[in-house]
Amino acid sequence: MPKRQPTPALAWLEPGQAFPPVETAWGPQDPAPGLLAGGGVLDVATLVAAYSQGIFPWYSAGQPILWWSTDPRMVLQTDAFRVHRSLRKSIQNLLRAGRLEVRFDHDFERVIRSCAHTPRAGQNGTWILPTMVQAYLRLHQAGVAHSVETWIDGELVGGLYAINLGSMVFGESMFSRQSNASKTALAALVAFCRAQQIPLIDCQQDTPHLASLGAALMPRKTFIQHVQKSVKLTTPRWNFEPIYWQNILGEHSPPA
Repeated sequence: MPKRQPTPALAWLEPGQAFPPVETAWGPQDPAPGLLAGGGVLDVATLVAAYSQGIFPWYSAGQPILWWSTDPRMVLQTDAFRVHRSLRKSIQNLLRAGRLEVRFDHDFERVIRSCAHTPRAGQNGTWILPTMVQAYLRLHQAGVAHSVETWIDGELVGGLYAINLGSMVFGESMFSRQSNASKTALAALVAFCRAQQIPLIDCQQDTPHLASLGAALMPRKTFIQHVQKSVKLTTPRWNFEPIYWQNILGEHSPPA
């Protein structure tokens, strides 16, 4: 039996220090596959540098800042998004009744705080800690982080937030207070991305829920190559036009 290799030492970052190569992240034989480094800071420059290299922060209360680059990576090809019949019918009915409105960046802080306080199966607590909330609020103020919001009858009932650099979108978290509300926000994001010719949304984590919506695993090397090209392209203006629903529901989608 081959001898198991010892777990490599984790890189520790000082504020402003460059990230190590993503290829040095812990592998499948290590305690936390995909873990790249610890330490550093959550300022705008560091977070932009991280996402531009396919790296994201994820840690729990009581832990230092931890940086990850998983292999493979869960991604959603926007042309592979699955609009299940129940979701399609829900969106169509709400649009016909004039009850549904999608807003971008109307209340980013409320969205991220709602994501932070949403209980999730198999998770004890949240990774969206107060320090993370403040960091992403700064990213939002810098025009890098955005919210996609599902409003029904004038009430915010679901949404998500994401990072956008060039033509690369990195999904972060969703919340829902009503059936299909977070899925509606994701459908709106996909419709927007299709309109802007953005082919890929990073999902970071491999979950059955994301897989049911069309997300799939991609080798990290392929993902990083895509990111490096995409972040250099023009960043779209974040607004949602009702005509975008045609990209999801078809040419005969009801008017919003």
